[in-house]
Amino acid sequence: MTDLTNTIPLEMPHGNDLAMSRGTDFFHVAEQLNEREREVLRRVREYCDTQVAPVANEYWERAEFPIPLVEGYRKLEVAGGALSGYGCPGLSPLAEGMVAAELARGDGSIATFNAVHSGLAMTAIGLLGSEEQKQRWLVPMAAVDKIGAFALTEPEHGSDVVRLSTRARRQADGGWTLHGRKRWIGNGTLADIVVVWARDDDGEVGAFVVEHPAGAANPVPGYRAERITGKAANRAVWQAQIELDGVRVEPDARLAHARTWDDTGRVLATSRQTVAWEGLGHAVAAYEGAVTYALRREQFGRPLARFQLVQDKLSHMLADITAMQTMCTRLSQLHAEGRVDLPHAALAKLVTASAARRVCGMARDVLGGNGILLDHHVARHHADIEAVYTYEGTDSVQSLIVGRAVTGISAFV
Repeated sequence: MTDLTNTIPLEMPHGNDLAMSRGTDFFHVAEQLNEREREVLRRVREYCDTQVAPVANEYWERAEFPIPLVEGYRKLEVAGGALSGYGCPGLSPLAEGMVAAELARGDGSIATFNAVHSGLAMTAIGLLGSEEQKQRWLVPMAAVDKIGAFALTEPEHGSDVVRLSTRARRQADGGWTLHGRKRWIGNGTLADIVVVWARDDDGEVGAFVVEHPAGAANPVPGYRAERITGKAANRAVWQAQIELDGVRVEPDARLAHARTWDDTGRVLATSRQTVAWEGLGHAVAAYEGAVTYALRREQFGRPLARFQLVQDKLSHMLADITAMQTMCTRLSQLHAEGRVDLPHAALAKLVTASAARRVCGMARDVLGGNGILLDHHVARHHADIEAVYTYEGTDSVQSLIVGRAVTGISAFV
């Protein structure tokens, strides 16, 4: 179990009102949630307003992962999202998406922690694991007694994941040894359970679970995770460069139903939906901060909100947000019907990441010089949206996935 007690939390200052939720939902999307799911969303919103917002800037500036916030995340009981059983909450895809957006509204680093632990690691096990594997790993992960990571990206192969070079070599007793390198692995230095993607001796793609790679009493031989430093976005979430030098795993560590890139695609089609919702969350945070600021900040003897140019900007920001909400909502409905494919998720990520980038930029402009100060919160979201714009496939990669679906022609090569 990851130790969540040995870090002294930063002093909790009073939360800045620019980070408090205004409940932006112009088309009343939340009305489609059931009563239980609305209560979950309320808890997440309260957590972001009372626990995350007061300390997010300090952790971001120090590039320190907010370990004390994980206990509050645990109590939300949202890990596992739409997965059912094994202690998972069994939320609808819509509720899962709205939770992801709300966490991003609070802080991009906490949202990324959730996206990796719940949306990638747990989803991979939930979709591709055997019954025994799901019982073994999902139960402690749903309780956040064990933290998960998902190791697919490699230093030489970012978006070009098909060139996967990490190898899994079969041993005489049926076990495996893993050899290779991974990069940009969220939670990589914290995780108890890492889902590592590798090619086996037959060239098949597989997912292998490495347990207790970091912080364990007996560290796994050959496993080394080093935190990536110097980031200008998502500074408070720790991503790692991972070296795998003959890491030994047991025969049952390979997820039973992970054999081809189609299996990988099933996980990514789900996780990219989460990222689309995350982009929306950043946009909402920036927009709400801009509205609050415009209502209280005076220039030339009157509030900024009374100026036509400011109202025009706020209206265009809300238009982008509402369009993002409706697209993400329809995507979640298709997911619930079992009709989502990778191009659907790619289109949603393409649109929301670009629109959120635009909204965050306009919000920063509304705040003027204060827009680059962390204590006004918009600056943090303005920086973090750059990470969302890139991870889970860049803007260009998403457009090529959509273009292939439209034309039937692959332009990747």
